[in-house]
Amino acid sequence: MTDTREEELKLKEELGRKGIKAAAVDFGSDFNNVVRIILERAVVAAKREGVIGDSHAEEGAVAGAAHEAIQQILNKCTGLNMGGKIGVARSGQHLSVCLFFALGLLNLNDVVIGLGHRAV
Repeated sequence: MTDTREEELKLKEELGRKGIKAAAVDFGSDFNNVVRIILERAVVAAKREGVIGDSHAEEGAVAGAAHEAIQQILNKCTGLNMGGKIGVARSGQHLSVCLFFALGLLNLNDVVIGLGHRAV
């Protein structure tokens, strides 16, 4: 996870030299509609950046890992606004999804992190 697009591109290049494919996408919403949107954005970003192919198994791995990450932050998020990043990384058969969000109301924010893993 990075603060800027420039840092993100540099990090993806560095990870690529180590054989790790990565993708990231910004996200923001109220939590009531969030699960479907996070799953879709994670899969689309992973496909767009070449982290996964078009197979159902790879798409399902990203969606499953993202859903697991959502489950980790669910209790803290209900009814609040959230914004941050969804990150997807893959090294060989290992695929991870990280959710890194600021969560809150007005300027009263907290940070939440959820992490999911799947083998592809």
